Amino acid sequence: MTIKPFSLAFILILLCQTIVAGVFTPVEQLVARRIPWLSSHIEFATMEPVDGQEAFELSTVNKKIVVRATGVNAAAMGVNWYLKHYCHRSLSHLGDHLAPVEPLPLIETPIVKVAEFPIRYALNYCTINYTMSFYDWESWERELDWMALNGINLMLMPVGTEIVWQRTLQQFGFSDKEIAEFIPGPAFTAWWLMGNLEGWGGTVTSKMMERNKQLAQKIYKRMGELGIEPIAQGFYGMVPTRLKEKTNANIIEQGKWAGGFQRPDFLNPEDPLFARMAAVYYKEMKKAYGANIQYFGGEPFHEGGRSEGANIPQSATIIQQQMQAHFPGSTWVLQGWQHNPSKALLSGLDQSKTLVIELFGENTANWETRNCYEGTPFVWCHVSNFGEKTGLYGKLQRFADEVARAKSGLCQDLLKGVGFIPEGINNNPVAYDLMSELAWLNEPVDVSKWIVDYVQYRYGTTNSKLQQAWQLLLQTVYSSPAVRQEGPSESIFCARPSLDIQSVSSWGTRKRNYDTALFEEAVRLFVEAGHEMKTSETYVADRTDLVRQLQANRADAVYARMVQAVNNLDKRGFSDAYNQFETMLLQQDSLLSSSPHFSLSTWLNQAMALGRNGAEKRLNLWNAKTQITYWGANNRETNLHDYAHKEWGGLLRTLYLSRWRLFAKAMQARLNGETFEENYFELEKSWAESPELPALLLPTTKQTEGLIDRIIAAQ
Repeated sequence: MTIKPFSLAFILILLCQTIVAGVFTPVEQLVARRIPWLSSHIEFATMEPVDGQEAFELSTVNKKIVVRATGVNAAAMGVNWYLKHYCHRSLSHLGDHLAPVEPLPLIETPIVKVAEFPIRYALNYCTINYTMSFYDWESWERELDWMALNGINLMLMPVGTEIVWQRTLQQFGFSDKEIAEFIPGPAFTAWWLMGNLEGWGGTVTSKMMERNKQLAQKIYKRMGELGIEPIAQGFYGMVPTRLKEKTNANIIEQGKWAGGFQRPDFLNPEDPLFARMAAVYYKEMKKAYGANIQYFGGEPFHEGGRSEGANIPQSATIIQQQMQAHFPGSTWVLQGWQHNPSKALLSGLDQSKTLVIELFGENTANWETRNCYEGTPFVWCHVSNFGEKTGLYGKLQRFADEVARAKSGLCQDLLKGVGFIPEGINNNPVAYDLMSELAWLNEPVDVSKWIVDYVQYRYGTTNSKLQQAWQLLLQTVYSSPAVRQEGPSESIFCARPSLDIQSVSSWGTRKRNYDTALFEEAVRLFVEAGHEMKTSETYVADRTDLVRQLQANRADAVYARMVQAVNNLDKRGFSDAYNQFETMLLQQDSLLSSSPHFSLSTWLNQAMALGRNGAEKRLNLWNAKTQITYWGANNRETNLHDYAHKEWGGLLRTLYLSRWRLFAKAMQARLNGETFEENYFELEKSWAESPELPALLLPTTKQTEGLIDRIIAAQ
């Protein structure tokens, strides 16, 4: 049969269209899931890279929104750009504003956006636990959709590592009991993977590990579809402390980590056992998750540990060689945190297959002081949140300025990307939106101008009071003072009571490095603007957070009055101040209980839902409650207590109030010349071990509105 030329051309056109359609099917499915009203009005097409970089183009053709892109990841970013900057709609971790838009805005002049960097990075080991400990597939699917819409193309993904370790250790003579003593509970895997602890929070069963593997396989598959490279967990020498009972290999004990935890040991890479264990580990990684992984995380001596007896440069060389032997061409991803990665470790690496994540960019410039990490490719990131602590915070202008400075400085050729690496991500959505856009903006960013668009797409309005409020927020909670600070300023409500509370957590601060009076003005404007937006999820979530911060700030002054009264032996003064403090705490609890974003029940119900039987539910519940209270280990002096505290409805009422009432009894006894010893640790431990779910007290909308009015009106 002879095919006519025009028929052949037609077939080729159809074939090309089919191929293009296949390329963008994942982003089409994303749009259908999250923005169904846009789904039938948007089309995708391919485009060539611009100067070698990813890019997307937005245009309107025959009343259809056309997204041309170099790939699916750029296409998803293009969808989000249209959604935010034309439709004034958004998706976030603290509420969505995705109401249908009709008619759809037309793009009169096509726009092209080019990625400034090849890498757009996300997540911290700690995020996997402080935010995601109990994520099911539905939660992960939403998370990955959000990542893709924000152009993230490299993401830490150590979920499912437990079964790799289980199957590895089985081949080295470990019993099920010994393996269980090594693998931690579901809320503490991050610190195990970083070599900080082992076993805490277990026992995790084989069935739980198998389900976690199945979940991880779904995550890997979807990441691949959306153009997001996973960073899996590499074998870097961390081994169970019991391994030395089974071998005469050169094993270096790592001592203690924070809280009194015993660290796992370090198997010297120069010992022959290292290569044998690495081979089994990577074989099991391939069996579980495939052979296409291109990035691996994990590094020795994180936050300390003992390196005596190890040749650090040679150890680094061998660790990387084993990665390359089993996953050729892969990149070792290291954390630029404190003194890591050390100069000695970097000196042993092939830097073309190494990437450093600059963590603490909001406070430090290690990329500069470390001479571009000794000439190693790096990604600029900010942490901004530690422990998923509740609080408004983010040095937004510094983000923009430091990225611009690094992009044009001596390390510009080694700066490969930007991103965010928070310990918890359910907070401050403005910080993540800004960072995701900085990767696509080639001009200096004045955040006071950038925020105008943010306000419009976050709330879908041009309300002038909201704009005024946000300009004041940029001058207060989102300002960029030259002060080193680990995350948001902490709430006195959440502290273990004493007469000299400098911080709630060991490395946090109560100090407000901003004008609190100016912040109050911002909150008043924000609340006044809301009469037309009381059904807006994003507005209500932000209003709750702002009023919460206002109440927490004011409570500092009441606490100071309590302290002064005790020091002055003023019984009446203490009683009055304490009663006011307790009233404010209960108001705060009621306010926060009105929102699922600030409710203890959301976290605990998520933990319970992931359990398949009574034992699993109890384990998950204990993990969830322990992590946000005394954390561990089981010693009264642990400096990890309240590291991951939460200013949440339900937690304020059932735990923090009990602590403050103990404090009140102790102070009243003191003022009466008596003694009363308060044991906060036992109270916290008892609360965490209780199998009970605290009752959910859900105020009505009318009650919440009245409460907000009373808080705002109070002085």
